[in-house]
Amino acid sequence: MERFYQRAGAPAPDAAEIAGPEVPEPYRRLLVHSRDMTPTLEAFHDCKLMITVLSRHRDGETYLREVLLRPSPERPAVEYGVIRIFLDRLPVAARFAVLAEERPFGDILQTELVAHLSWPQAFFRIQADRHLSRVLGLDLRGPLYGRRNVLVDGDRRLLAEVIEVLPPTEISA
Repeated sequence: MERFYQRAGAPAPDAAEIAGPEVPEPYRRLLVHSRDMTPTLEAFHDCKLMITVLSRHRDGETYLREVLLRPSPERPAVEYGVIRIFLDRLPVAARFAVLAEERPFGDILQTELVAHLSWPQAFFRIQADRHLSRVLGLDLRGPLYGRRNVLVDGDRRLLAEVIEVLPPTEISA
């Protein structure tokens, strides 16, 4: 996330690492697990999700993108994410799908049958700053919850590093 803030000339928001059991509901069930976020959020919100790419940067076989996941262009985002994808470690069809920027990475991994593990590294509470408030359509500067995650293939090679931040979510959703 820091790279995207640096490119915008702004400091990254303050984040405090917290233990999984300290993450409040419903964020705990959405973040504290070893599943992919896309299908987890789709099940929780009972809909398919699409991506909106906010920014991207490619350096050889490393592709970074800042995205929102949302049910439709008219509906609010259900996740803000920053992902660094190692393109050369993906099958050709998955690589092309990533670069097409039409589907979330988790959906691509599922539909292209890319064997992988989701391995959360940390959970955090973050203060919504001006950028996060703007892209998530929030009028508050309160805490948000997220995780730092890595995705590895069957040989434990790193496929992607991800920061996932969830906007305020109703428990009844």
